Amino acid sequence: MSGSPPGAELKLVHSAGKDAAPAVPAAPNAEGVLRRIEWTVLRRLDGLLHGNYRTLFRGFGIDLADLREYQVNDDARTIDWNATARLQVPHVRQFNEDREVTAWFLVDLSGSVNFGAGATTKRAMAVDFVALVGRLLTRHGNRVGAVLYTDRVELVLPARGGRQHLLHLIDRIHKTGSAPRLGKPTRLGELLARALQAIKRRSVIFVLSDFISDPGWARALSLLGRRHEILAVRLYDALERELPDLGLVIVEDAETGQQMFVDTHDAGFRKRFSFLAAEREAALRAALSDAGADCIELSTEDELVDTLMRFARLRKRRAQLASGGVPPALTR
Repeated sequence: MSGSPPGAELKLVHSAGKDAAPAVPAAPNAEGVLRRIEWTVLRRLDGLLHGNYRTLFRGFGIDLADLREYQVNDDARTIDWNATARLQVPHVRQFNEDREVTAWFLVDLSGSVNFGAGATTKRAMAVDFVALVGRLLTRHGNRVGAVLYTDRVELVLPARGGRQHLLHLIDRIHKTGSAPRLGKPTRLGELLARALQAIKRRSVIFVLSDFISDPGWARALSLLGRRHEILAVRLYDALERELPDLGLVIVEDAETGQQMFVDTHDAGFRKRFSFLAAEREAALRAALSDAGADCIELSTEDELVDTLMRFARLRKRRAQLASGGVPPALTR
């Protein structure tokens, strides 16, 4: 642990005070989680989307069918600018859209996701995200599956539809990794490689993780993205980016259990922590970009509705680009 810089492999677990929370809170009932999401989040989201849930999945399941010459009244956003430049005649793209969406949740349940400085942990946010997106999909006849990981792949749940299947999936997420094993680091590459083997049909894949992992996962994510649509849901807590002045705190490696006292009153230490955390952020963003994965950040302080609306805007921009939309320079 001595070689681990702040903000990198170390995970801040709790303060040195006697009010420190347990690492993993008691798992709520899956039915209770889903009912809470339906009543408090899904209703608000339905109002914002006016019932059109497909707005969230715009661009998923669309395959290029053909190119043809531009005709009067064609949507200019479907112009393929590369083909137009090559052929010197405007061409538009035509698409086939699969109306059924199959989604998979690759959920990192390693020790570090049990952290949350406030009342909510990264793990709890992951469960709520899966419950919300899973319910959005299954109530319209789509299928969802999951691959669950702790320090190894624990479970592959095949994609199926229906509320009961979603409840089973939520329950398994709650129970998996609820008693973390210490001593083995997170290797996200193993989770992604298993998903590549298990998921045969083209799908929407949500990778829920804090991406605190041994290196080497970016190539596996890139390979997965060649076959599927990938969205990285990056879980984080604000305390992992910047430390306040809390005096002496206990920092624990969530995967080895090793602990050390840290004096957060030291301004120099806090500055170094923030610098290293920013370096890690930049490296993570670059790795996700190189792998071609969209990324939504989900903080332990975030509202799920706001996160899903950011997701909708992101997918709208991605769909416009995928359909050969007009370059920004030509729309000003």
